[in-house]
Amino acid sequence: MTVHSVTRLPISVLVLVLVTLIGGCSSLPSQEGRTMSIALSETSAATTSLGRATVPLTEANPGLSGIHPLHDPRDAFAARIELARRAERTLDVQYYIWHNDITGSLLAGELYAAAERGVRVRLLLDDTNTVGLDHTLATLNGHPNIEVRLFNPFTTRRFRLLGFATDFAHANRRMHNKSFTADNSATIIGGRNIGDEYFAATDDVQFADLDVLAIGPVVRDLSRDFDRYWDGQSSYPVERLLPEPEDGDGERLQASIEKLRATPDAQQYQLALDRSPLMQQLRDHQLELVWAPTRMVSDDPSKGQGFAHRQDLLMNRLVRALGKPESSIRLVSPYFVPTDTGTAMFRRLAERGVDIEILTNALEATDVTAVHAGYAKHREALLEAGIRLFELQRLPGDGREGSASRRALPFSSSDSSLHAKTFSIDGNRVFVGSFNFDPRSAKLNTELGFLIESPDLAQRIDRLFENRIPESAYEVMLDENGDLYWIDRRGDEQVRYDSEPNTGFLKRTGVSIMSLLPIDWML
Repeated sequence: MTVHSVTRLPISVLVLVLVTLIGGCSSLPSQEGRTMSIALSETSAATTSLGRATVPLTEANPGLSGIHPLHDPRDAFAARIELARRAERTLDVQYYIWHNDITGSLLAGELYAAAERGVRVRLLLDDTNTVGLDHTLATLNGHPNIEVRLFNPFTTRRFRLLGFATDFAHANRRMHNKSFTADNSATIIGGRNIGDEYFAATDDVQFADLDVLAIGPVVRDLSRDFDRYWDGQSSYPVERLLPEPEDGDGERLQASIEKLRATPDAQQYQLALDRSPLMQQLRDHQLELVWAPTRMVSDDPSKGQGFAHRQDLLMNRLVRALGKPESSIRLVSPYFVPTDTGTAMFRRLAERGVDIEILTNALEATDVTAVHAGYAKHREALLEAGIRLFELQRLPGDGREGSASRRALPFSSSDSSLHAKTFSIDGNRVFVGSFNFDPRSAKLNTELGFLIESPDLAQRIDRLFENRIPESAYEVMLDENGDLYWIDRRGDEQVRYDSEPNTGFLKRTGVSIMSLLPIDWML
């Protein structure tokens, strides 16, 4: 008997062959022949109930937009529900994350219900976080009044990591924008994605975030921007990517949403929404608004393909719009990775006499340890320049009487991780949006936000740094030897930590090792 030898290929070669075969067999569909659509015209928008409610207000404040901050997570969800229910002609919805949970399902149900009333719904989602949603998205898209598109979609639907392996250049560029616009008359933008952790619908760790509801000229600017993304080359109709829904899928989707509504958790959450003062204010047209010149800033959607010109990036548009800060900067960013360039910029501003204070997540509160490593390596240089650094705590049920109320911020709560993205400049301008102060927001992901010229809103942020943040966050400081330490203020008492508070040795060591790696450009 002849025995044939078998050559065993190294596992790395087998993986490479598999990835190559999958990559070679999969490609994105053609964009030729896509339907084109645009936002509701200003004239048509004025004839809707939202338009009739908002037009007199905007006419009384020519050139200004009305802004209402949405600090409370349940108010933020209630506002989206109310806009969806009041829409008569169009809903344009754009998000980075949409979870298949209580809030995600309830809001999807509202979109479907709006479509059943004859509202045209356009839903644009980044494809990174749509795992498990293909059937729901295909079913929504199957409704004659709903179109769904995916930004930089993965051709391999089940194994997304293979998409990164075969087309990293595109897969690494994501759409981080977040907006919810009804009848081109009212919009909500900010830092919140769609998921229970963003709207206080879970007992797990929640994201402390900030949105704004807006009416006025900035809404029309945002609608035009949505059109750019909707028709951009990175946005693919789902019918070219996913199997067609079967007959009856729409009815089955509605039934599953109704079943979810009947669960105790969903009913309890809906009861909290019904009790929201904001919901009643919206229905009674009594919402308090700050009227201010407001500019929408966003990335060119071609950034998703790596083709955007530098002058068309949000970061550069924002710098041009802001000019040179003269007296103060108050920055809130959950993922703060200043890099050497940003650190040098902050140092130069501080040397010119600009008073700078920054709030980000403490290591115990962050949900991305690698990002904390990208920030941690720059702390000493920032502190040496006289910049104050605060790191928001995460202290669930720490047992100290009154601790939760003591630490609560307008965009924070006990057992939360900071997710708000906002800053004030010179006490008279404020930014709210999706943009983090990190390389990923600056160079890779597309972003969106509002620059609002409002001393009222800017000084609200300034007062937080004066009165609330020092009681809600650790302040990072340098001792006489140049070593870091953390101060936890508990009323008249101060507790000092000489290492990252409430973290273990292994986690701190991991951060130290990651901070040595050249990965800032990915963070």
